[in-house]
Amino acid sequence: MTKHTSPALERAYAKAYAHERLTRDEGVSLIESGDTHQLCALAHRRRMHLHPGPVVTYIVERNINYTNACVTYCRFCAFYRKPGHGEVYVLSHEELGRKIEELLEVGGIQILLQGGHHPDLPLSWYEEMLRFVKRNYPIHVHGFSAPEIEHIAKVEAIPVRAVLERLREAGLDTMPGAGGEMLVDRVRKIIAPLKTTTRAWLDIHRTAHGIGMRTTATMMFGHAETPAERVEHFDSIRTLQDETGGFTAFILWTFQPEHTALYRMEKLESHEYLRTAAVARLYLDNVANLQASWVTQGPRVAEISLRCGINDMGSTMLEENVVSAAGTTYAMNAAEIEHSIRAVGFTPRRRNVYYEEVAA
Repeated sequence: MTKHTSPALERAYAKAYAHERLTRDEGVSLIESGDTHQLCALAHRRRMHLHPGPVVTYIVERNINYTNACVTYCRFCAFYRKPGHGEVYVLSHEELGRKIEELLEVGGIQILLQGGHHPDLPLSWYEEMLRFVKRNYPIHVHGFSAPEIEHIAKVEAIPVRAVLERLREAGLDTMPGAGGEMLVDRVRKIIAPLKTTTRAWLDIHRTAHGIGMRTTATMMFGHAETPAERVEHFDSIRTLQDETGGFTAFILWTFQPEHTALYRMEKLESHEYLRTAAVARLYLDNVANLQASWVTQGPRVAEISLRCGINDMGSTMLEENVVSAAGTTYAMNAAEIEHSIRAVGFTPRRRNVYYEEVAA
């Protein structure tokens, strides 16, 4: 996709080429007017500067949603059910254990543990779930988004820090960046008016980093935001990373409108995903790792993204419920992920959440 050039855009290109930090205005210039091929070339150059070897990583994990009951009613979500709905579930320890055992059988090392905002589950319920996992299985728990943490704190009427410390004591290892969506309150009021504010999301991650817990950062785009607001989101992540250094990775994916309250919105085209991923790589100079979203884009676009600034293929996602509820059902096992990585000239390596290589 060719975009009109200008002196401002040329300056942004030059700074990106020189690995210099971009201003917000320069990021906006790139995302609004940059040529897709040039952005991808610059982002790939930056990626190879940060990760000089021919390696692309991935992790074998399982996404486990412990409940679908939720009182936040996000307009972009097709997964949740209102409390009292006939399809509401809460996983028993037996069901949770069976899912973990299936993961361990295929060499998995981590669970991504997330759920809806259930109004009736106390903090002790989450602690008991974590203790059950750690008592019985050698597995890393990457769990509970910032909105979940805030919800638990409100249910218990205690500070967020106390919730995080108790969950960590019970067995929580790291925290995912889910619930970030778009870190712009104008947008959040449209797509998730009852959910965590931008400031709260950032503060919860700041608190987690402050107690020594690493987290990831995310962005869901292609709904109510402007291109400039995507850069605003990047800037919030970069600013907090300057302060704490606590983010291990950034993951961005496109909104899937089918079966949601926002179903009339058009699904973003793949080239816009690639452009946005490329600018993310150029702008987030202090976040080492960017993860592909084959779950929303499919394997072929994910392969292309490995030449547009992405250095990680994400997770095998042995189980995925949220995106699939919105009608997108791509699936890849470890062998397929490795095939995709090799198809674009890289060597696959398994990793843990800290981006350390682990044996296959």
